[in-house]
Amino acid sequence: MIGTLISSIDYKPLSYYLTSDFMLPIILKALAVGLLVCLCCSLLGVTLVLKRFSMIGDGLSHTGFGALAIATVLGATGAAYHITLPIVVIAAFFLLRTGENSKIHGDTAIAVLSTGAVAFGSLLYNFSNQRYQEICTSLFGSAGIFTISNTDLLFSILVSIAVLVLFVVFYNRIFAITFDEAFAGSAGINASVYRSLIAVLTAVTVVVGMKMMGSIMISGLIIFPALAAMRLCKSFKSVVICSVATGIFCFLAGFFTAVCIGFQTGPMVILFNIIVFLLFTAINFLQNLIKKHKGKELPFSKQEVSGLVTLAAVLTGIVALIITVAVQ
Repeated sequence: MIGTLISSIDYKPLSYYLTSDFMLPIILKALAVGLLVCLCCSLLGVTLVLKRFSMIGDGLSHTGFGALAIATVLGATGAAYHITLPIVVIAAFFLLRTGENSKIHGDTAIAVLSTGAVAFGSLLYNFSNQRYQEICTSLFGSAGIFTISNTDLLFSILVSIAVLVLFVVFYNRIFAITFDEAFAGSAGINASVYRSLIAVLTAVTVVVGMKMMGSIMISGLIIFPALAAMRLCKSFKSVVICSVATGIFCFLAGFFTAVCIGFQTGPMVILFNIIVFLLFTAINFLQNLIKKHKGKELPFSKQEVSGLVTLAAVLTGIVALIITVAVQ
């Protein structure tokens, strides 16, 4: 059975794409879009996760699915940004306002919006000629990279520039509202303005990344790199740097692997993020164990500790094996 599954994979070595005059520009365009989106998600994800706003990214990604369904049914897939961007940005403001409402908690609003958008989008896809294919592509991203257009590249460049500039310029203010909004308010910082700014940037980033990553998978780019970085780093700046590095590494590994075997980019990138997160968690556990019981007898047997080390080695080996196969 495993042999049948492996034989069904349409594998092509990476050299096939890099040496083709036709495929190389397409690869570079998709790679540029993905890296820029990944950079934005990794930066914004640190603040969202620390403020426990990470579910906003998930809610916006589900809203994006409904917005894509509207664009598809209207036949405006070529100009989908004109429809999806306003809808997702409005949803971001809606989630912020309801989160501040004591009668409707933020997580409740996200659950209502997410399920409603997915249900609405699924019903709308009944009016599409290729219902199941459109749903799969919207949720999990395209298996091909030919759908990445010059408009996607332009949008990703503009969004990444905006996120980088605003993150650097307002770094101290973002740091303040991330950890203590009361202190930020006493220092004259309007926390609601910066919350709205982060929400809008997250909404735009989600919209840009949906075509490649899928409306469901894009939220993983926001959450996993930040979570993985927090396993090993303690300061805000180090977490930001590690989150960006982790996100970029996982995207490159997942992107080239997906291209070589013809799978969807989104799920493959998230798979690498999960592997790295588990690896960082195992390393963090061992570090804390050694630090806590330094000079003392460990509360675990040598077999249990060696099992954890083996698990970490296996995860590292899986990542290395997949990358090695992809680049051959």
